[in-house]
Order: sequence, then C-alpha cells, then structure tokens
Amino acid sequence: MNNMQIIKTQDAHCAHDKRVSCGNCRLNAICLPISLHVEDIDRLNSIVQRSKPLQKGEYLYRASDEFDSVFAIRSGAVKAVSISDKGDEQVTGFYLPGEVVGMDGLADNVYTNSVIALETSSVCEIPFNRLEELSLQIPTLQRHFFQLMSREITQDQQVITLLSKGSAEARIATLLLSISSRNGRRNLSTNDFILPMSRTDIGNFLGLTIETVSRIFTRLQKSNLIAVDKKEITIIDMEVLRNIANGND
Repeated sequence: MNNMQIIKTQDAHCAHDKRVSCGNCRLNAICLPISLHVEDIDRLNSIVQRSKPLQKGEYLYRASDEFDSVFAIRSGAVKAVSISDKGDEQVTGFYLPGEVVGMDGLADNVYTNSVIALETSSVCEIPFNRLEELSLQIPTLQRHFFQLMSREITQDQQVITLLSKGSAEARIATLLLSISSRNGRRNLSTNDFILPMSRTDIGNFLGLTIETVSRIFTRLQKSNLIAVDKKEITIIDMEVLRNIANGND
C-alpha cells in the first residue's frame, strides 16, 4: 500500500457514515476541546445534525440565507465564495475536514458567503441557538468556540497577507504549505496529499490566471520541489518551499 492509498484509507474511515458520533469521530480532537468530559460530548452530540453527503457542486448554504447554524466539515472539502455586484465569483477560502464554516453569518444573522462542495462531502450541522445554550452550560465549549472564531480571523488575515505577496510562486507555495500543515493536524501526511480544488479555483483564490497557476506548478516540479500527478501532490523539499513562501526565492 503506497502513501496515497494510506491517506485515502485514513480519510475513508467514518467519512460519510451518518452513524458517526462526536465521541467516536476521528476528528473530535480537532473539533472539540480536549478537556470536554464524556457526558458533555454526549450533550453536544445530541444537538448535532448529520444529513446526507453533499455532492460536488452542491451548496451547503448561499449568501443572504438566514443564519441559523455553523457546520463542521467531516469529510471531503468545500469552498467559500462571494459574488460581486457584477456577478463575478471570488473564492474566499477552502475548508478541509475538522474545520468549521458558517461563522460569516454571526454579524448580521445572514450568511455573507456561499459554500459549495468541491467533492462529495459530509458535514455536521450545529444549530447556533442550541450551541449558545450548551456553551453557557459548558464553559470549555464556549472557550473552544471563541478559539474557532479567533482561528477564522487569523485565517482571514493570512489570506490578506497571501494576496499581498508579489510573487506567484510565493502565493502557491504558501497555499501548498497551508494544506500540508492542515493535513498534519488530522494526523495525515504533510508531504503527500490530494488538492481537492481545481486550478481555476486556486487561481481565483490567489488572484492568478489558470495559465500562471499551471506554469508555477510545472516550474516547481521541474525544480524537483514537488511532484504532481493530476491532483496528487508530493512535497519533495519542504524547506525550499518555505523559503519561496517567505519571499526568499
């Protein structure tokens, strides 16, 4: 069994199984506070709603929909997009298993982005009014939710920094390193992974043309920094890739 098969096997575990609970999900170390007691996990699990998986291209929610829930990605991947007044789509983020979407609706009680499945994806829906009630009863859960909000703000700041980088190579290197570190949080390989998003989505997110994205991937591969097989990525030289991301190329 090669590395990519191992990764897929790990991701397949409890991926789209609706019988998964917060207690036995392999992502609970990411989603839940470490100090949460078993009985509190059961209380949280009682408010979580698990519907059938989203198929590629399906919407989890749309901009201007009434805000009522936040969503934890259990498997697959989704993208968040905003639509300009002219109807142009701007990708504002990619979310992987163990990450939470929907907090863009907190400020005005309507979602400001639309969230779309990049591939078959399972989500846990957490009604926000029930989460608020439970958070008041479980202080560690409330603190954890504040930490998730902080992480969301930090990620937004990182996106702004990413888009301000002058080098196309730096932008793509930063994206690859971001996915690598996020895989590490799920105890998956940080060197071998699958990019769930298309080259078009990557270009849209990074402010680059698809031709530039393809050219940079080819250049990084010819420099023996990464190996590319369709959507499968292998990072060969992590240190040099970090140097590029930091503008030291």
